[in-house]
Amino acid sequence: MITPRRLGTPLSPSATRIMLLGSGELGKEVIISLQRLGVEVIAVDRYPNAPGHQVAHRAHVIDMTDGAALAALIEQEQPDLVVPEIEAIATETLVALEAAGKLTCIPTARAAALTMNREGIRRLAAETLGVPTSPYRFASSLAELEEASAHIGFPCMVKPIMSSSGKGQSKLDSAADVKAAWDYAASGSRVDSGRVIVEGFVDFDYEITLLTVRSRAADGTIETQFCEPIGHLQVHGDYVESWQPQRMNPVALARSREIAAKVTADLGGLGLFGVELFVKGDEVWFSEVSPRPHDTGMVTMASQVQSEFEIHAKAILGLPVNVALRTPAASAVIYGQLDAAGIAFEGVAEALAVPGTDIRLFGKPESFARRRMGVALASAADADSARQLAREAAAKVKPVR
Repeated sequence: MITPRRLGTPLSPSATRIMLLGSGELGKEVIISLQRLGVEVIAVDRYPNAPGHQVAHRAHVIDMTDGAALAALIEQEQPDLVVPEIEAIATETLVALEAAGKLTCIPTARAAALTMNREGIRRLAAETLGVPTSPYRFASSLAELEEASAHIGFPCMVKPIMSSSGKGQSKLDSAADVKAAWDYAASGSRVDSGRVIVEGFVDFDYEITLLTVRSRAADGTIETQFCEPIGHLQVHGDYVESWQPQRMNPVALARSREIAAKVTADLGGLGLFGVELFVKGDEVWFSEVSPRPHDTGMVTMASQVQSEFEIHAKAILGLPVNVALRTPAASAVIYGQLDAAGIAFEGVAEALAVPGTDIRLFGKPESFARRRMGVALASAADADSARQLAREAAAKVKPVR
């Protein structure tokens, strides 16, 4: 079932109601975009006063990995659409409810389940769709990890099959690193399944996020469109900078779009997908996909006619979207630097004095040293210049107690 284009009035019987499962900084921007279209939004997260809670019509705090609690909340709220915004969700509950006709999940419950699980999406891409990926194996015990890493060869990466933002990921340079990697994967997993993926390294020149959109065309059919490629820098698996557009040769760009279209077509539904790819010359390898706005895509708040959040909101409602680039731009993360609740920020005025910049502070109630608390955005004549401006602006923002 696709939500009709008729939109109601929030907090009234005619309301179009959307429930977001996960209400961090990305969810907050999706909520704002939905509310601009008159949608009534229910924000759900595991902790109170999450960024999305602060702007939604209603907010709930539950353990979203608890299937019974999740089903009860969906039954209580009766949303028209359920939109997963994070990985740590009881996706098997969403699959069962969707199969019973009790909810419509974005893009589909199957897509949410597959992409939450690195094993599911990797087997789909490599073994079902035949998409190029790095070499990989899975392990469910320390002994299996020792065998898998030896087979893949060193160096290699170990990741929990259910995690995000680099949590629980380790680089193994030798067999001596295996035990520590196994322990760290268990501590960093969103849902400790006791299973990891071991990935061989790909010799790539750069990595991109290709925002891929499935939306309704004027004739009602589903069309696939692509934003300009986004380059990004990661440290310990977590993004610290992104820029758009990333320069690519035409062959690599065409192959990237072919891979992204194939994967997202199989996942189905409507909405925006963040497809991560490795690129070397003309060669392209699939890495991961998120069926939702991507953290590296925050740059689109400065670079595109419509941000990834506005595109996602419109696409899931069956509305036309605009993926056009407005200007080259970049983003740079502002870290919390402190372990404290209710921190403040100094230097915002100085940051905004940097030409072509803007700042987003997420309003997270608790800071950690490496927690993403904001982002600096910058536009310029080219992406390299925008990166310099974004880094300069981000460095001026100082978290304080």
